[in-house]
Amino acid sequence: MTRFRAVVAAALLVGAGVVVALEAQGPPAAQARPLAPEPWRRTGTRPCVRPGSGFAQCVAPLGVTAVRAGRLFDSDTGRMLTNQVIVINGERITAVGPDAQVRIPAGARVIDLSRATVLPGLIDAHTHMFNDPVAGWSPERMTLMAVTNMQADLYGGVTAARDMGSHSNGYADVDVRNAINDGELDGPRFQVSGRGIVWGAQLPNAPPNPRAAIVVRSAEEGRAAVREHVEKGVDHIKLYPGGAYSFGPNGEEQYVTQYPLPVLQAIIDEAHKLGKKTGCHVFGGEGLQNAITAHCDTIEHGYGLKQPQLDQMAASGIGYDVTFARYSSPYMDDNDAKNTGGKYRIVPLFERAMKMAIATPRLAVLFGSGVDGTYFVHGTQAIEFEKLVKVGGMTPARAIQAGTIANATMMGWQKDVGSVAAGKFADLVGVSGDPVADITELQRVRFVMKGGKIIRHDAVSAPATATR
Repeated sequence: MTRFRAVVAAALLVGAGVVVALEAQGPPAAQARPLAPEPWRRTGTRPCVRPGSGFAQCVAPLGVTAVRAGRLFDSDTGRMLTNQVIVINGERITAVGPDAQVRIPAGARVIDLSRATVLPGLIDAHTHMFNDPVAGWSPERMTLMAVTNMQADLYGGVTAARDMGSHSNGYADVDVRNAINDGELDGPRFQVSGRGIVWGAQLPNAPPNPRAAIVVRSAEEGRAAVREHVEKGVDHIKLYPGGAYSFGPNGEEQYVTQYPLPVLQAIIDEAHKLGKKTGCHVFGGEGLQNAITAHCDTIEHGYGLKQPQLDQMAASGIGYDVTFARYSSPYMDDNDAKNTGGKYRIVPLFERAMKMAIATPRLAVLFGSGVDGTYFVHGTQAIEFEKLVKVGGMTPARAIQAGTIANATMMGWQKDVGSVAAGKFADLVGVSGDPVADITELQRVRFVMKGGKIIRHDAVSAPATATR
């Protein structure tokens, strides 16, 4: 189980952004399963013991693998390298470098991606593996849907992710994460946030629901909710300092504020004391400023961000997770047209905030899609890269960094994932073309490897061409 230690690391410069991170224990390595006790007097060949109880087929060791990469994106520097070799022993990379310098061990399995571009596995900072509850569906059926969602993400090249709330499915995200860590399911390396914590002063008689977000009405209740999440094994805390938006008579944007600042501060302080980061769902107004003042570790969405707030975030190491594709879809205009008679739209305000954020020096702008199975389909989140580049003005190299090493740093996993380097997990993605020249290449993933295990290997459709 991934657990943050309550140690604040130094600020880490990533591309044009700075992320202040709690030092974290990295994602767990796969554990070899022990053989069933002898004598084996049941059906079939002697199996291995699986976590919990029961038995499963033993998994063969991965052995040594070498990947020939025609192009390799170096996420630490933002440069595209050519003719590289990656040597992998088991789950981890042991050597990376030019093919003239890196020797492929005798007997190694060789994967030829010399006509492709290889990148670190993509990291999505804002996902929801669970859909909202469906009437008549059992919790077990909802979990099966979550499994298909997160496996679509993995197949699309997302090898690690933050899950930002279980959508009224309790702590089932913890169970899915643990099943992945135990080798029971193929899926991204997850950090999960459980139920989430919402402000309920306006709901004095709301009955408790053990599967929905925890409703708090005081600072002490907020601190207790954090402690419950930690006891249940979550990795970070999801908060909601702001609610819905609307427009005033003259088109001025209006935002609902949730927790009072002292309550929000108490919740965030408790999370940090227990070594957990916080992510704040908030659109604008007083709730947004409260989240920045209380030092929520990441601002999620932030339609109404202003330049002074972005500067404050950059100075204090707060990351900005944009989720622009999800919240600029046509349904947003449909809602605004219905609610304002076609007079006002939120999308242009959100676009302006994104552009300002990308242009703000030293601000860590993160790649987060917001995929949720309802408004944004799992496995297609590379569309967000295109939005960051073509609408937000981010360079393709920096966008890829946002979805690799910047997110790894924000999650405290930069020692294990986020770049292709010796000692890190062999989490790799391959595409036919050059995503630095055409960012939409990331929407056409051909190869996925997680921890040395091949998840997807399609034929590469185009020859390598000269690149920078």
